[in-house]
Amino acid sequence: MHRSLLFLLVFLLFSAGFALAVEPDHPIVGEEGLDIFYQIPGTIEGPAAAESPRSYSTIPFVNNRLVVWFVTQQHTYFGGFVLALPIFSLLLEFLGVTRNREMARQQFDGLARDILRVALVALSITAVLGSLMLALFITLYPGFMNYMGSTFKSLMPVYAAVFVGEAFLLALYYYTWERLNTQRAKWVHMSIGMLANVMGVILLVSANAWASFMMAPSGVDGEGHFLGSVWNLLHSPLWNPLNAHRFLADIMSGGAVVVAYATYRFFMSKTTEDRAYYDWVGYVFMIVMVCALLPMPLAGYWLMRAVFEFRQQMGVTMMGGMLSWLFVLQAIMVGVLFLGINYYIWQSLARLKRGDRFHPYFKAIVFGLMVCFLVWFTPHTLATSASEMKAMGGAQHPVIGQFGVMSAKNGAINVMICLTALSFILYRRANRIVTVSWASWGNILLGLLFVLGIGNIVWLAIYGFYIPANVRVGLSAPQGVTTATVVIGGLFLNRLLLRGSQVIGPVQWGKITSRGMVALLIVAAAFSWVMGLMGYIRSAGRLEWHVNELMQDQSPWAFTPSLGFVAKMVTINMIMFWSSVFFVFWLSRWDLRVSEERTAESVRSTPVVQVLSQEESA
Repeated sequence: MHRSLLFLLVFLLFSAGFALAVEPDHPIVGEEGLDIFYQIPGTIEGPAAAESPRSYSTIPFVNNRLVVWFVTQQHTYFGGFVLALPIFSLLLEFLGVTRNREMARQQFDGLARDILRVALVALSITAVLGSLMLALFITLYPGFMNYMGSTFKSLMPVYAAVFVGEAFLLALYYYTWERLNTQRAKWVHMSIGMLANVMGVILLVSANAWASFMMAPSGVDGEGHFLGSVWNLLHSPLWNPLNAHRFLADIMSGGAVVVAYATYRFFMSKTTEDRAYYDWVGYVFMIVMVCALLPMPLAGYWLMRAVFEFRQQMGVTMMGGMLSWLFVLQAIMVGVLFLGINYYIWQSLARLKRGDRFHPYFKAIVFGLMVCFLVWFTPHTLATSASEMKAMGGAQHPVIGQFGVMSAKNGAINVMICLTALSFILYRRANRIVTVSWASWGNILLGLLFVLGIGNIVWLAIYGFYIPANVRVGLSAPQGVTTATVVIGGLFLNRLLLRGSQVIGPVQWGKITSRGMVALLIVAAAFSWVMGLMGYIRSAGRLEWHVNELMQDQSPWAFTPSLGFVAKMVTINMIMFWSSVFFVFWLSRWDLRVSEERTAESVRSTPVVQVLSQEESA
């Protein structure tokens, strides 16, 4: 607790220093300006975005951009970690309260508290990284921070207050766990957890306001003067889709970290009970990851559609220009995620008696996923030599080039989502025999739902090739609705069919194959890599601008690095993050051991215990 408060104090001191360091220019206050996006007139209340090349600090042998990139990415990783873990803890505590069996209640409650303990340690590291990031921006990019701080100055106290509130509520949530442990008091305790999570979400959307403003500014005039409307400043054209995309990404990031930890402890366990427990933890958070992954393509599509609507040239740069091959890498890693999750579910059949009867179905599902995967990552244009391009008649291949457009890719990713839902339904049925009277009709209806749904998705994808591009964009909505209907309807129908079903045998936790757990670890690592890559693509879409079309980056590092360099930088960030995360897990367990030893020593030193010990010895 004292360490968390110390790190929090460091953050507040740096925030105060930032407030003193940012000395806004003297704008022409009182004049009228026109909002660059909303086209609404307003009164100028902030400085212009003009910046001179001399406003950059240079340190020998230091690349300002790389240093800021590294620290910012680490802060983003840990920030998502801190956002997700309290949400997991609250959900697990709720599941524990609603369980009928005492053992299940204790299991969920214990896991929830362990996760929250890690969140407190991670919050301290996030505060330190945030303070370091702030210091680097002030030192290395003073002109940029002067403008951003002056423009967002009315929101800075709110951000600091929310951060302090979240730190206080998380500490209160953790340290009242034992005091509020009765069935009735648990609801009061969960209310504290709910308030802490609300604070975390507010922090997320506040941070996203800066990122979305830098990509698509609003609330300012053509010269960057703030026009007085805080809502217009926050509510840039990319704010809402960025909020949805990053919230899901943070949930997946937190789930991936817990999954990786469970996998590590599974292989290090020396007892059957420990292997069973960490197998169960990995399974629970795999479901959490999947629940966040399934809507992720739709959130990504919403974000990119907003980018195209704001500035078509920015969208073309990201998806069809110099950054397009990074999307190919991203597509490959997303395909690895879906293949890895389905392979994990397949290997999980080893826990269930007679689960091997579904192996042929999983082979067919994996084959379908591979076909979709090949369509999903096929680029629109190929990297070819001059002779190869001449033979093809252009950079686009006459056959496979058709799979590089969004119409084909939307169909492929939606089919992959449906097949993943089908995998989970088969897993749920593996050790059960359906006994409801309408089982035959129910199975036929379930099969028709998937066949017709996937057929409609494929037909819409093919139909997209025969209509104009501006009309084709609208096909994503019926495809998304079809996918949601298939997934939600299939899971609900399967749940009805399994009511009162005959259980062939219990789930034998810990019996999963080693291949399945390795696949789970690969999925966790792949997502962290994707998260770092997508963060770079979003940032690099601004090209040479600090604030798009308002403040140009005139530093010596204002260039787009090569794809190979980007991949190396993302990999280094991912490795550093995972190393730090496992240190956090070790540190949280060390704190627990020290606390238990101090409690035991305190109990042994009480007069009553000493007297009883002497009597037993006598």
